[in-house]
Amino acid sequence: MSDVSLITKYFTNLTEKQLHQFGQLQELYSFWNSQINVVSRQDIENLYEKHVLHSLGIAKVMQFKPGTEILDVGTGGGFPGIPLAIMFPDCQFHLVDSIGKKIKVVTEVSQAIGLTNLTAQHERAENVVNDYDFIVSRAVTRLKPFYGWIKDKVTKNQFNDLKNGILYLKGGDLTEELDEFGGKYKLYDLADYFTEEFFETKKVVYVPF
Repeated sequence: MSDVSLITKYFTNLTEKQLHQFGQLQELYSFWNSQINVVSRQDIENLYEKHVLHSLGIAKVMQFKPGTEILDVGTGGGFPGIPLAIMFPDCQFHLVDSIGKKIKVVTEVSQAIGLTNLTAQHERAENVVNDYDFIVSRAVTRLKPFYGWIKDKVTKNQFNDLKNGILYLKGGDLTEELDEFGGKYKLYDLADYFTEEFFETKKVVYVPF
C-alpha cells in the first residue's frame, strides 16, 4: 500500500478532516520534493510507509493528551512533526531544522493542509528558548549528543501517561549507542505495531526526564 489506506489500517478512528489532511500529503510532498529535495526519490513513492506511518510509530507508543507541547528537532521536511500534528490536533507542535529550505517545505505543506497547531522555525535545536513536554525526532544524530542539545528544554509540568522526555525514532542495532548514552531509556519495537518489513528494525527510544 502506497496511499493513505496504510494509515487507516492502523489508525481506525480518524476524522474526515484528518483523512483529508493525510490524503493531501502525497501530492504536496511530490511537488515540493521536485523543487527542494527533502526526501529521496525512492522514498516519495513509499511516502506513507517510510515517512508518514514511521512518524506515527510515536502515536502507538504515546497518546499525547490535549494541551501537550511537543518540539520536533531536525524535522527535515516535517517528519515526524506533521503526521503527529494531524493525529493530535489538540496538541501544539514546534518544528525546527537548521536548514532553511526544509523549513520552507514544512511551512508550505502545513499551510496547504490547514494545520493550525504547528509552527516551524529555521533554528538549531540548542538555540530554541522555550520548554516542551516532549521532544520528538527521527534519527538526527546519536542519542548522547542529541540529549545534550535538548536536556534543558523539557518542562517539569507532568500530565501525560508517560513522564515528559524524548521520543526518538531510530533503526538498526542500538546497543553501542545506548551504552554510550548511559542514561535511562525504554525501547519500543515498531514491529510490535506495524507488520510491514520496513519496521522490523525500527524502534522508538523513550528517554524519561
